[in-house]
Amino acid sequence: MKRVVIGMLGTKLDSGFEPRRWEGWRPSVSLFQHEELLFDRFELLAELPFGKLRTRVAEDIRQISPETEVREHTVDFGKDPWDLERVYGALHDWARAYPVDTEREEYFVHITTGTHIAQISLFLLVEAGYLPGKLIQTSPRTTKRAADPAGRYALIDLDLSKYDALSTRFAKEAEETTDFLKSGIKTRNAGFNRLIDRIEQVALRSQAPVLLTGPTGAGKSLLARRIYELRRQRGGMRGNFVEVNCATLTGDTAASALFGHVKGSFTGAQKDRPGLMREADGGLLFLDEIGELGLDEQARLLRALEDKSFLPVGADRPVSSDFQLIVGTNRDLRESVAEGRFREDLLARIHLWTFSLPSLGERREDIAPNLEFELERFGRSHGRQASFNKEARQRFLRFAEAVDTPWRGNFRDLNAAVTRMATLAPRGRIRTEEVEEEIERLRESWQRPGAPEVAAESADLEGLLEAELDPFDRVQLAHVVAVCRRSRTLSEAGRELFSISRKKRAVTNDADRLKKYLAKFGLDFERCRA
Repeated sequence: MKRVVIGMLGTKLDSGFEPRRWEGWRPSVSLFQHEELLFDRFELLAELPFGKLRTRVAEDIRQISPETEVREHTVDFGKDPWDLERVYGALHDWARAYPVDTEREEYFVHITTGTHIAQISLFLLVEAGYLPGKLIQTSPRTTKRAADPAGRYALIDLDLSKYDALSTRFAKEAEETTDFLKSGIKTRNAGFNRLIDRIEQVALRSQAPVLLTGPTGAGKSLLARRIYELRRQRGGMRGNFVEVNCATLTGDTAASALFGHVKGSFTGAQKDRPGLMREADGGLLFLDEIGELGLDEQARLLRALEDKSFLPVGADRPVSSDFQLIVGTNRDLRESVAEGRFREDLLARIHLWTFSLPSLGERREDIAPNLEFELERFGRSHGRQASFNKEARQRFLRFAEAVDTPWRGNFRDLNAAVTRMATLAPRGRIRTEEVEEEIERLRESWQRPGAPEVAAESADLEGLLEAELDPFDRVQLAHVVAVCRRSRTLSEAGRELFSISRKKRAVTNDADRLKKYLAKFGLDFERCRA
């Protein structure tokens, strides 16, 4: 393969027209004074005012390395060679137009010459792949006798996968970051872990709003705070974390609480109020249950996002606040838009990064590690430790991980359960007595007036079946339909219904088994859901 080097003319280091120029180190020329460093072509870039020097350097290179073809190019950096946008743009345009042929040529980019802005731009172009090659850095070297015109050189390959130590370090840092977002909980659910990996990338790379969806108690508030703490540690965020539940913002006080007001703007406004949005300046604002926010407040929020400014209630002049936004909801905001309860333009603004947090029931394998986390959190908040004895822990996990345990309040229910058991435990040791009492309390709390028992949940089959069924078949089918109705997919329902037998199979196809069972009664998953 041919070896091609690309570099900027050094308007000071490469200068010189007198014969003495050969006695000193000139970085562009020194590249070709190493016997072991051979290049077939040199793409020499220079700004327009330095065409004469560029030609002299090109002639010198041809003299010491006649086998090297030197091509001269002119780039226009405008009046200010320290303007990063202009310099990068000019070099980017040149790189895009350059006929790269990686199958026949190997490329090197010399980053010793040019202004620091030009060097940074060349580095970015290599890192982004516009100039696919290795970086080459040269430097002068002085011996005891005299200066060495050839100097030294070093090659830098930006393919970090080739550096085992760096790759290991970056992998460890990424793992530590996701572990931080999970509050140190060693979660086992593969889908949730992938979700956190993606959130980690967005949290450190994007300033756009983030939308967290999921059922009540799925952990949206805790995750929002962890994202803020991560951005504060790694992203330089300087402001506060401000959290508000939009369901509490009702009536005339909603706009005042969010956007502030001026003294005398309404009855009771005895002094100026900055509002939560100004408190979040330079920080992060978390609006939980944003679907509960009124339409007028939604319009104000949209302006604040787009203009970084808004009008406090009763004010004549806008105020500014540069905050980052995370919103949470347990609603389908698309349905709210269709019903006229949520602004479509606001949804379009906040849904660039949307992450759906699974319920506790969808992460049953994560109950055990979360149980330990809740015990540690209880110890920190109450100043005393609590733990399960072996039998009590096994009994609680059998109940908690069972597929028919609904966990309607998700992690809030789990937190409350641990808090109650730990508080009642004699000398901080949770026994089976506390566990059985808590299980009964949870089952009662999940009951709804007129609803069947939680442990025997079933569905009304009226309108689904054309033929009469034996009571035996009807009871079984009613439970299957109930599971289908609360499941999002056929596979999810199948996993719950065949949770025991699937463990004994080498190949599981729960969706197909459930599909065939429903077909016996002339049903399918969509019809059950409808």
